Amino acid sequence: MTRAVLTLNAGSSSLKVSLFPENGETPLATGLADRIGPEGVLKLKDASGTPIETTGDLTNHAGAMAAVIDGFRAHFSDLDLVAIGHRVVHGGADRDAPATVTDDLLADLERLSPFAPLHQPHNLAGIRAAMAAFPGVPQVTCFDTAFHRNQPFVNDTFALPREMYAEGVRRYGFHGLSYDYIAGELARTAPQLAEGRVVVAHLGNGASMCGITNGRSISSTMGFSALDGLPMGTRCGQVDPGVLLYLMDQKGMTATEISDLLYKKSGLLGLSGLSNDMRTLEAAGTPEAMQAIDYFVFRCQRELGAMAAALSGIDAVVFCGGIGENSRLIRARICERLDWMGIEIDHARNAANERVISSDIARTTVMVIPTNEELVIARAARAAVGLQEAAE
Repeated sequence: MTRAVLTLNAGSSSLKVSLFPENGETPLATGLADRIGPEGVLKLKDASGTPIETTGDLTNHAGAMAAVIDGFRAHFSDLDLVAIGHRVVHGGADRDAPATVTDDLLADLERLSPFAPLHQPHNLAGIRAAMAAFPGVPQVTCFDTAFHRNQPFVNDTFALPREMYAEGVRRYGFHGLSYDYIAGELARTAPQLAEGRVVVAHLGNGASMCGITNGRSISSTMGFSALDGLPMGTRCGQVDPGVLLYLMDQKGMTATEISDLLYKKSGLLGLSGLSNDMRTLEAAGTPEAMQAIDYFVFRCQRELGAMAAALSGIDAVVFCGGIGENSRLIRARICERLDWMGIEIDHARNAANERVISSDIARTTVMVIPTNEELVIARAARAAVGLQEAAE
């Protein structure tokens, strides 16, 4: 009997899955359904990297879920799921821990959809598809906002009328599962640093930074939505609210059109006019691509300084995410001109993608730690059904 925990990360057009053993932290299988819709594709592989064959209707999340399950069941003929864990972007103002799915919880999370309109509905669609496929199996939600829920008031609010704060207009922060994992890894492998002032830079198609002390989120670059802070693949990052008023008043743009602009047509894609993928921009070498990279680097440097101010200093910087883990160029450029913060990287270590890339004489440690949101979800799902912490 293959007793396992399934983790699901449902995006707007994707479904990322991992199948963990009941008492282990190395996945038995992983997969990604991408471009869900008429051009949907699904790739599954087992722990050895061998493809797992499956077919199905990939025009919607329910069909993608069915195809994933068919593939896993065919490969693991005795599969027995003990729990299913889900990434949910928004958990609201008060949830600071995972929660088991109930009808009341689903209804409450549905009410939060206007706070994360491009993420929350798809997260919930993934939950419902899993509930339909595995009735009776415990479903556990893990919230990206939960890690930030105990930030100081000054980092949790906007200078708007107080009743709006009570209504939920506040700084939520996101990428919490990634930050949770990195904080745990630091506590395990570098406890002295974990007790200090750490800035984690989660840099990918979605990007943000978080200032952490003793495993606690103090400040995040993301605010009310996943649009704020750093520029991203297709998202704008910080923008003057007056720009939005201008677009409405002078350009006659609707809320839907502005949302489409800010979420899908801005960021690296908008600045470069070429691509939202940093790898493509690094290789292109066009003036527009270089300007997009320059802006991304500058905003990262600026927000890194802001995080250091929020923490009253800085002891370590940790890069993670697709860009943070893989782009030696971007890491090096972000760390340029930051010697005043005690940041100095060793270029040989950076080129080799070592875990610690700062120089031996640097006052501030700079690290590269691959994040693992799926493992955070699996651990939470396992704990929710009373299983002991995995040991390998």
